[in-house]
Parts: sequence; C-alpha cells; structure tokens
Amino acid sequence: MERGRYLAVLGDCAGCHTRAHGAPFAGGLPFHAQFGTVYSTNITPDVKTGIGGWTQGQFYRALHDGIAADGSHLYPAFPYAYFRRLTRQDTADLYAYLRTLKPVHQPPTSNRLTFPFNIRALMTFWNWLYLPHDAPKPEMMKSAAWRRGEYLVNGLGHCGACHTPKNILFGDVTGKELTGAVVDHWFSANLTGSRAEGLGNWNEADLVIYLQTGRNRYATAAGSMQEKVTSSTSHMRQEDRTAIATYLKSLAPHRLNTRVAPDATRMAAGQAVFIQHCVVCHQPPQRIAGPSIPLPDYPRLGGDTLVAGRDPTTVLRIILQGAQSPLTPNAPIAYSMPSFATLSDQQVADVATYIRARWGNGASSIGRSAVHKLRAALKGEARNN
Repeated sequence: MERGRYLAVLGDCAGCHTRAHGAPFAGGLPFHAQFGTVYSTNITPDVKTGIGGWTQGQFYRALHDGIAADGSHLYPAFPYAYFRRLTRQDTADLYAYLRTLKPVHQPPTSNRLTFPFNIRALMTFWNWLYLPHDAPKPEMMKSAAWRRGEYLVNGLGHCGACHTPKNILFGDVTGKELTGAVVDHWFSANLTGSRAEGLGNWNEADLVIYLQTGRNRYATAAGSMQEKVTSSTSHMRQEDRTAIATYLKSLAPHRLNTRVAPDATRMAAGQAVFIQHCVVCHQPPQRIAGPSIPLPDYPRLGGDTLVAGRDPTTVLRIILQGAQSPLTPNAPIAYSMPSFATLSDQQVADVATYIRARWGNGASSIGRSAVHKLRAALKGEARNN
C-alpha cells in the first residue's frame, strides 16, 4: 500500500481526479479539448460511484487498455496510452493504495462532447491508431538514472499528455514528442534541448529545483504544471527528480518555428504599457542591483522559458487572469500577480510582444486577434465550469 501511495504521487492521481473544492480522488475535474469537455472520474473505493466494485484485473485493464470495469471505453484524457508502461506489480500496488481511501459517493459528471466524439465505441479505432502495441526496448547502455527518468517521463508521469502536440483525434503527433502543446488554454513548454524555446539553457540542477519548488532562474510554473508541482513533483523523492532531469537533458533540440522580430512601432507601444503597469515588479534585467531591486520572488522576464516559448498562450492568459506562484513544502512562501483584464486586446498584445522579444527572448509578434480569441475562450470556459 505504501508503494502504491508513492506511485499515486508519481502519476499525480489526486491532481487529475480532484476537482476544485471537491473531495480528493472523487473526480469531476474538467479537461477541455477542441471536441468538448471530459471530466475525471471517482477513483475512491465507493461501490456505486467509484471503483469499490472493481477487481484488480479490471483496474489493470483500465490503466493498460483504457477499458472500464463495465466494458466501456475510456477517453484518452485519461492517459492510459502512457500508463500502459505500468507493470502488473505497479497496478496491484496502486490498486491496494486506492482501496485504503475513504469512499466518497460522487456520481460522475456527464461529459460534453460533440458528435461523433461522444460515441465511446469509436475509441476502438483510436486505440488501434495510437495505443502502443509493443513495450519499448530497454536502453541497457544508458545509466540507471536515465532509464528511471525515461520511465517516469514517458510512463507513469505521462509528461507527453500535456507537452506533446496532439492531432485532431487527440493522438500524439509522431516526431514531435515533448516539443510543447496547448492544453486547456495553457501552453506546456518545449522540453527538448532547444535554447530558443526549450530547456537548452537549463542544467540538471535547474530542473531539479523547478520540480521541487515550481520555480527557478528560468521559469515559474503556471497552469496545469503548477498543479503537477504542487501535487506531484514537489513530493517526489530527490533521486526521482534527478532521474527526470537526467533524461530530459539528454533530449536533442527540437525547434518548430522560425522567429520574426517585431517592428519598432510594436516594441514602442509594448514598452509604454510595460512601464505603466509592469516595471514596478518586473525590473529589466540590466537594472538588477541592490537587495530589493527587483522584488526577489518575481520572475525575471529575460530568459524565461515560458515567456520566450513559441506559443504566447500562457503569457497572454497570465496577463488577462493574473497568477500565483506554486505553494509547496519546499517553497512555502508564494507571490501573486493581479489580473490586467482591463487592458484592451491591443494593449495586451503589445506588452506581450514587447516582453517576448526584449532582453534576448527573441519571440515573434502577437496579433490583437489572438488576445480577443483567448479572452472569449476563457469567458466560455468559466461559464461551462
């Protein structure tokens, strides 16, 4: 049971199966995609609404094949394509731990999917197309830390569920593994060795600190990654964080687009907004001096991986909605940033363009329409939730 508890930490079971202000593991957390919304299920041992009536074999089949106890197909928002790497012993131990949880009577929230994605039987074809049929061959020439990290990233940790681009059927795009993707209107960063938009400037210690605290000299966790740090990576054993860092730093650079520098007019407009609203907390890197300039907990925007990423969604969302840094046992003091939703779409686009291109970040311009679309999508998401 204790081994199963730690496996649940590594797989972030609580993070995905606990809705806001809901009972732990009782489900109801929404996952938004272009074809609708899927809600996580109750995995407490409640007999009627959870997995209390499931056998160990049925639990293994759900994680391995994406088929529930009643024979219905699960949707790949539940990342069974990655959990397929789990061994029989892994699933047995995880099952044993989940059986110790307090049963919660929480009926499932109905999914809201467009036709034909609401037909579960079609998942048979999805599995044929995208479910791995053969286990990967072990890389015996690699170190034990690398092999452990590869398993955690590509198996139980299911990093590719957020960090690998998806096609229209929500299958992983072959050849672009871990190069970054938009999930739930957040951009999950490129985890390859690209210096422009990935982890090329990070060293293994930077990665370990980030997994431990949700922040380092290059980034602060946001969106779903913040939840992963809070619920999962900050509670991992140090050797597992080191193993993940070892594996990720072995990935070759993979850059997906060409950057075009913004013109001087856009930069001037963005700088004006930055000076008026942002500079009090986010001092330019060249002005870093003294004990309190800049405020020590606020991100340095120059060289920030999320700021310089190829997709601006996360930057725009933080400007529109505000943000708070992760609160973890390893970093018990958090800071927050207010929402700047009162800025116009053009002002948001201008200031985001400025910070993404300034101080060596080198990202391309952002159009006003991108801000307008995201603002509308976030309003719709709030209504649906």
